Amino acid sequence: MSKKPDDDSGKFLFGDNDFKSSGVGQADWSAKKLVWIPSDKDGFESASIKEEKGNEVVVELDNGQKMTINKDSIQKMNPPKFSKAEDMAALTYLNEASVLHNLKERYFSGLIYTYSGLFCVVVNPYKMLPIYSEKIIELYKGKKRHEVPPHIYSITDNAYRNMMQERDDQSILCTGESGAGKTENTKKVIQYLAMVASSHKGKKDSDSSAGALVKGELEKQLLQANPILEAFGNAKTIKNDNSSRFGKFIRLNFDVTGFLVGATIDTYLLEKSRCVRQAKSERSFHIFYFMVAGAKDKFRDDLLIESFSNYRYLNAGHVQVPGIEDDELFVETLEAMAVLGFNEDERLGMLKVVSTVLHLGNVEFKKEKNQEQATMPDTTAAQKVCHLQGINVTDFSRAILTPKIKVGREVVQKAQTKEQADFAIEALAKAMYDRLFKWILARVNKTLDKTKRAGSSFIGILDIAGFEIFEDNSFEQLCINYTNEKLQQLFNHTMFVLEQEEYKREGIEWNFIDFGLDLQPCIELIERPNNPPGILALLDEECWFPKATDTSFVDKVMNTHSSHCKFSKPKQLKEKTVFSVLHYAGKVDYNAAAWLTKNMDPLNDNVTALLNNSSSAFIQDLWKDTDRVVGLEQMTKMSESSMPSSGKSKKGMFRTVGQLYKESLGKLMTTLHNTTPNFVRCIIPNHEKRAGKMDAGLVLEQLRCNGVLEGIRICRQGFPNRVVFHEFRQRYEILASSAIPKGFMDGKQACTLMIKHLDLDPNLYRIGQSKMFFRTGVLAQLEEERDLKLTVVIIAFQAQARGFLARKAFSKRQQQLTAMKVIQRNCAVYLKLRNWQWWRLFTKVKPLLQVTRQDEEMTQKEEELQKAKEVAQKSETQLKEITQKHDKLLEEKSQLQEKLQAETEMCAEAEEMRVRLEAKKQELEEVLQDMEARLEEEEERSISLQQDKKNMEQQLQDVEKRLAEEEDAKQKLQLEKVSADGKIKKLEDDIHVMEDQNSKLLKEKQMMEERLADISSNLTEEEEKSKNLTKLKNKHESMISDLEVRLKKEEKARQDLEKAKHKLLVEYNDLQEQLADLQAQIADLRAQLASKEEELQGVVARLEAESTQKTNALKKIREMEGLISELQDDLESERSNREKVEKAKRDLGEELEALRTELEDSLDTTAAQQELRAKREQEVAMLKKAMEEEGRHHDAQVQDMKQKHSQAVEALSEQLEQTKRVKANLEKAKQALEKESADLSLELHSLANAKQDVEHRKKKAESQLSDLQARFSDTERQKAELGDRVSKLTLELDNTTALLNETEGKNIKLGKDVSSLASQLQDAQEMLAEETRQKLNVSTRLRQTEDDRNGLLEQLEEETEAKRNVERQVSSLNMQLSDARKKLDEVCSNLEFMEESKKRLQRDLEAASHEYEEKEAAYDKLDKSKNRLQQDLEDLLMDLDNQRQQVSNMEKKQRKFDQLLAEEKNISCKNAEERDRAEAEAREKETKALMLARNLEETQTSLRELERVNKGLKAEMEDLVSSKDDVGKYVHELEKAKRTLEGHVDEMRTHMEEMEDELQSAEDAKLRLEVNMQALRNQFERDLQGRDELEEEKKRQLVKQVRELEAELEDERKQRTSLAATRKKLEGDIKDVEDQLDSSCRGREEAVKQLRKLQGQVKDIQRELEDARVAQKETLNNARDTERRAKAMETDFMQLQEELAATERARKQAESERDELADELANNSGRSLNSEDKRRLDAKIAHLEEELEEEQGNMESLNDKLRRSMLQVDQLTTELQAERSISQRNENARLQMERQNKDLRSKLQEVEVQVRSKFKGSISAMEAKLQQMEEQLDQESREKQALAKALRQKDKKLKDLTVQMEDDHKQAEQYKDQAEKSSARLKQLKRQVEESEEESQRATAARRKLQRELDEATEANDMLTREVSSLKSKLRRGNDPSASFSSGVRRISGGGSFLASRRGLMENSEVAREVGGPARSRSPSLSPISEPLEEEEEELRGELNGTADYD
Repeated sequence: MSKKPDDDSGKFLFGDNDFKSSGVGQADWSAKKLVWIPSDKDGFESASIKEEKGNEVVVELDNGQKMTINKDSIQKMNPPKFSKAEDMAALTYLNEASVLHNLKERYFSGLIYTYSGLFCVVVNPYKMLPIYSEKIIELYKGKKRHEVPPHIYSITDNAYRNMMQERDDQSILCTGESGAGKTENTKKVIQYLAMVASSHKGKKDSDSSAGALVKGELEKQLLQANPILEAFGNAKTIKNDNSSRFGKFIRLNFDVTGFLVGATIDTYLLEKSRCVRQAKSERSFHIFYFMVAGAKDKFRDDLLIESFSNYRYLNAGHVQVPGIEDDELFVETLEAMAVLGFNEDERLGMLKVVSTVLHLGNVEFKKEKNQEQATMPDTTAAQKVCHLQGINVTDFSRAILTPKIKVGREVVQKAQTKEQADFAIEALAKAMYDRLFKWILARVNKTLDKTKRAGSSFIGILDIAGFEIFEDNSFEQLCINYTNEKLQQLFNHTMFVLEQEEYKREGIEWNFIDFGLDLQPCIELIERPNNPPGILALLDEECWFPKATDTSFVDKVMNTHSSHCKFSKPKQLKEKTVFSVLHYAGKVDYNAAAWLTKNMDPLNDNVTALLNNSSSAFIQDLWKDTDRVVGLEQMTKMSESSMPSSGKSKKGMFRTVGQLYKESLGKLMTTLHNTTPNFVRCIIPNHEKRAGKMDAGLVLEQLRCNGVLEGIRICRQGFPNRVVFHEFRQRYEILASSAIPKGFMDGKQACTLMIKHLDLDPNLYRIGQSKMFFRTGVLAQLEEERDLKLTVVIIAFQAQARGFLARKAFSKRQQQLTAMKVIQRNCAVYLKLRNWQWWRLFTKVKPLLQVTRQDEEMTQKEEELQKAKEVAQKSETQLKEITQKHDKLLEEKSQLQEKLQAETEMCAEAEEMRVRLEAKKQELEEVLQDMEARLEEEEERSISLQQDKKNMEQQLQDVEKRLAEEEDAKQKLQLEKVSADGKIKKLEDDIHVMEDQNSKLLKEKQMMEERLADISSNLTEEEEKSKNLTKLKNKHESMISDLEVRLKKEEKARQDLEKAKHKLLVEYNDLQEQLADLQAQIADLRAQLASKEEELQGVVARLEAESTQKTNALKKIREMEGLISELQDDLESERSNREKVEKAKRDLGEELEALRTELEDSLDTTAAQQELRAKREQEVAMLKKAMEEEGRHHDAQVQDMKQKHSQAVEALSEQLEQTKRVKANLEKAKQALEKESADLSLELHSLANAKQDVEHRKKKAESQLSDLQARFSDTERQKAELGDRVSKLTLELDNTTALLNETEGKNIKLGKDVSSLASQLQDAQEMLAEETRQKLNVSTRLRQTEDDRNGLLEQLEEETEAKRNVERQVSSLNMQLSDARKKLDEVCSNLEFMEESKKRLQRDLEAASHEYEEKEAAYDKLDKSKNRLQQDLEDLLMDLDNQRQQVSNMEKKQRKFDQLLAEEKNISCKNAEERDRAEAEAREKETKALMLARNLEETQTSLRELERVNKGLKAEMEDLVSSKDDVGKYVHELEKAKRTLEGHVDEMRTHMEEMEDELQSAEDAKLRLEVNMQALRNQFERDLQGRDELEEEKKRQLVKQVRELEAELEDERKQRTSLAATRKKLEGDIKDVEDQLDSSCRGREEAVKQLRKLQGQVKDIQRELEDARVAQKETLNNARDTERRAKAMETDFMQLQEELAATERARKQAESERDELADELANNSGRSLNSEDKRRLDAKIAHLEEELEEEQGNMESLNDKLRRSMLQVDQLTTELQAERSISQRNENARLQMERQNKDLRSKLQEVEVQVRSKFKGSISAMEAKLQQMEEQLDQESREKQALAKALRQKDKKLKDLTVQMEDDHKQAEQYKDQAEKSSARLKQLKRQVEESEEESQRATAARRKLQRELDEATEANDMLTREVSSLKSKLRRGNDPSASFSSGVRRISGGGSFLASRRGLMENSEVAREVGGPARSRSPSLSPISEPLEEEEEELRGELNGTADYD
């Protein structure tokens, strides 16, 4: 498979086959023996076989229900391996249930394409799927069928590749019911081929001929042909909203390289009866509704169109189809016609025919009284019909009511009945529409058929209805079913041909069976011509009989075919015209009612003759073959003539519908038989058009009808299941593991061994070359065996695992048993030893051995204790570190959670943004559509320009051809040059001979120079002669170059304009997007602001709550610390007491032992001593008991204290942790708020930058606009200059014609050149005119876009300014709040300073609110100014009539924007209200914060005091405990405590009195506030009433002004209508003038054509002249080159001579020196020379020899050079001679051309004089008329402008008034807001008063509590005095130890009660301080109301703050 695409399209192509590989599904299938059983609801249901009883089977359904079913009705289920199979032919069980289940599974997974052998089955998804994009096309391009998932693109690509590789024609057959998606799949096929085989992809104008197509033109035309055919051939039915009511075969032609070169379309069986009648909730053909809804103005008048309800043939009126906009589609259809080359007359003619069909339905006939003859009382509809068709009304009505019929030799007028007349009208309407449809098809084929480009092969796409079985089947159904029988036969045939080929390829023996023959009997029953004749032949035969009826036809069919195997009579005959045919898809009952009329399709030949002679050429063309029409005359002839011998029609006779259809089908089948077919079957899943629903019965019926099940039936006959060798071995090797030896083995050999081992029947399989072939069901059997084998393997594995686990458990049990034995043995030993005395002694002595080591153990224990403490400290430090880390982690976690929450909020906001953007996108898309419509107009203009450009390009190509010819000539010259070079080489060889002839060469050179001089003189003469010609040529060339330069300039200017336009459009779109983004950002920021404010409030509330909690926690902490310290003190005192008690105990023990010894010593003591002893012992026992009880009691107290202490510590630690967490959260929230404020400031900054950028862009755009205006003025100036130049050029042309008369010889060619120049000039002028028009249009559009942009920019600026102001205020408020908080923290002590800062903040807030209101007012003013500016701009733009629609669009946009503005204003008002609320809440919270801060301070001070008191009490306690013996001290201290308590009581009383005074003052303040509030309320109500009265008066005035403006508007509308009427008259006059102009222009064009012919001739002459000049120039250049070479040769020659002379001299000198040396040698030979002289001479000789050799080398090189120069000279001489001969020839040719030129000029002058004299008069008259019309038009436009201006002024006034109204409303709303605020303040004051009352109640309650506590304290004091007195009395008794001990105990208990009493008193004092402390320093200060409302509010706030202090 190929690589999956990245986007969502993958899941709709590849799906997910996880279930295939899951073992669960496989096990379930094998265990349950799953099968399919029939179901009424779902078609088939899955069930598992439970029991078999003969022919019946018991099955269990999925819901647990059991059923008994016949074996034959069960169908086997495929294994899960075959789930969602891409090719259903690969299923091992090929049955209906498996096919349906596979389709259903794939459909619910989003996979709509599935293969079934050769078929591609498509299920309509009823929704758009992303599987038709360009990415998907790229995915399927060049891929084989098995490499990619099923798709229509795969079928198409394979067809295309087969066509390219095998050169076979291909066909794609799409069949199915209406609404199944045939047309859509056909479109996708064409789309794919247009993309893949586009003719402009590979070619780049390499083979461009004169008639070549424009780049991409054919593909565009092919795609645009579909909308036309859909408009005229598609309609809404019950099943489908866009149902094709005809079949079509589209043939796409391709060239040898595979590019698309043409197309033809054939259609079959158009349902023409639909244009006459339709069923309920159905529509006629789309074009009727498109035309009635979409035709405007001129079209509507020309076509005489009325409303939908006026047409009888549109019986349901205008049935609206969802998703189809009729008026827009009408425009698209017209554009498609334009693309396909339909001209205006053709389009109008087509629409006239459509309108005629509708008007024919309105022709009504009535019966005459007492007669059956029909009459036409109302002829309006008939008149309209005749007007549209160009025929006479009386002739038409006569032809319908009393047509002429030829009876024998006489012509008789026969009166028609009403029924006959109605039938004739309906028949005429149907025939007219049918002929129109056929004409359109022929016209489309004419456009698309480009087979001149050597079409090599084709792909045909057949889109035809599938097999149809309805309740009432008519003639159309028979034809469709007959077609499907033929197509199914083709499928069966091709399928088994492919099967045969594969079997041959794989080397399998197979007897060929042609299953196509199975369908032959049914086909012959329908189409057989004779012996016996078929149904169609019998129908044709019956049509010839005079008195034949439908029943007689049916009787004949039944008699003829009663014994036929495919024919049957229905069992229950409802009607006599019913018979049945057994098709492959099932039995179909046909009703033959009205078959004869449908087959003959008769028409009134009188009407057809009228239409044939119509005044409209289009109508004549439609009805040109009226001789083939079955008319009334032919019907009478038929009645007289005898029956023909066979179904074949004779020449000249009429053709029946059956015959025509049979012939067209025969042609289609021959073409399909000659192609390689590809089958696509489209299926409807349900009739409700719902996605994701499948009706099983409906799908099965379609599968039968489409032949899918037939194909599966054929598959079963062969070997449908194929498996590749390695897959078969991999999956089923487990079944035959012993059969295959180890090591490598070929796949085929392994498979054969496996098959042998499996003992399969040879008939069930075949072994091919690369794969295994199996019959149906074999693979399922193998799967079952494989499952059994796997179960055996898994069971063995499980047994091994269970054995291992059992062995492990057994070994564990053994170990446990041995351990138990050891324990038992130890127990038995213990039981033996426990009664042994020595063992008992051992057990008793052993613990005593530890006594001696107690001190050591104590020291060890202390050391261990210290170690434990150190460990504890370490662990504590570690714990602290861990807790810190934990806290940090928790903080990080909370931060992450907050970030996550923020991200989710951002996501939600982004989602909201997306929704808003989508809404705005829709609005922008509407605007875009308008812009696109305008763009399309511009494109049409550009198309016309491109056509002109093509003409120019063709001319350029001609010029290039000429250049190519010249280049060929040049190449020939070069070849000659090469040959000359060869000659030069030969001459170089001869130079060696020419050494002696240097002198001769010099002489010849002089001769050559003389000759050259002669030649140059001749050349100068020739140049002078040619100068005249060159001047002429230069003039023409300069003219052409100037024109080309201008053209290029104009093109550049146009391109620049287009670029500027594109840039402006892009900027406009960007600005719109920016605006939308900014608006969205504003909305988001506002929402964020609101949410942040809410969060701020929440945070403040949380802060307050947390602060209260913190204070409470701190209080509790301090209390607990106090308790802990007290408990610790108690503990220490108890420890000391215990130590003392232990000491006393030891002393007593010692005393006891002493007494015992004394007792033992003195046994002889008296009875008194014994009694004393007994008493002492009793006392000792009592003391012991008391001590033990005290010890126990003390231990219990210590444990309780420890528990309480631990609990308190834990609670405090938890509270601390909570407070830490809260603090951390608050800090995080604070940081987040700071970050958000920073982000908001950044965003504000970015918005400010954006505004600056926008302003900069605006300035740029304005400068561009001014530049464009300047360019426009320049172009106008250029146009004027060009006009002058054109006049000058015409004069110059006259001069050139005069010059041409002088030239003789080549006049014809020069004439051609002149004509081409003139055509170029005209084209250039036309191009200039069109470009100027386009510039005008572009400039106007640019202005409009600029205005739009400016308006939007202004809006954006205003919005951003307002937003900035709001955000500044918000930021300032936030800053102020933060400052206030800081101040609160810093200056908590100074209350007055805080109140002043608060007042300042309030003033700042009010000032900010005032500033905001002022800015809002400024914003409104800016709004007004913006509206005024826009209106002024619109006034300027109203100068052009063509821009009306654009202006209306702009007004619509303005309305939308006004709505948006109003919404923004509402939002801003809401924001202001929310801000006020937030401010009020902030104030409240500030007051609360102040109160809380004060309370905090008070509580802190009270805590400090309590701590001091606590410390004092602790000190007293310690003193009490420490001083046991000193009782006097205690008494003294007790008295002191009593005095202090009494002082406290006095203080409490004073506090109570102060509280009562403060309560009284608070009540007085409350009364004063109520009085002030009442006065304020009355004053405010009076102000409100006055303002309401003023507003009502303003409203009345505004209503009056609006009524006056409406009256003025109505007057202006009336004036407009009158002006429009006059304008229409003027337009009619203009049309007449234009017609006259056209006629004159035609004459002028004919004259121009003649002129162009002459100019073409002149051009040819000029070309020849130019060639001659070029040749002359070349000769001159060659001559100059030769001269240069000759001179160079001379200089070289001279140098060589000089060098020769020098060498000769040097040679002679050397020879002389040599001779001298030889002489010297000779002279000195006899002498005895020195060795040195000899060496010197030898060296000299060697040097001379070297010089000699060098000179010789130089000589040789000079000789070579000489030879070469000689050769060059010879060559130059030959070239010179050739040039002379050429120049002579050129001169002769030039003279001859001049003579011809003169003749042509004379002729041209004569022609021009004739043409000018003819057309001067007519042109001047037309120009005068045009000027008049232009003046009238100018007047009209001026009047319209004035009217428009007046209208604008009125609109301005109206808008100003509305703005005033809005201002008044705003003021009223402000007053209401103020009233609400004051009422809210009143409520606050009331609340505060109530709170103060509650406070007073609380104070009274506290006072009572204090009283109670005071009483308790006095009681405690009394108790203490009593205890003190008792202690004193006990102390006086004596120093008794027991007494002292008890007194000590009592003291402790007394101290405890004292402590308790002291604690109670301290708590009371705390309460007193809380209530009375702050009240002493704070008294409310109220000031009277003497100033305006604002000052009163401030004072009220101050008073509220004063009263709030009580909280």
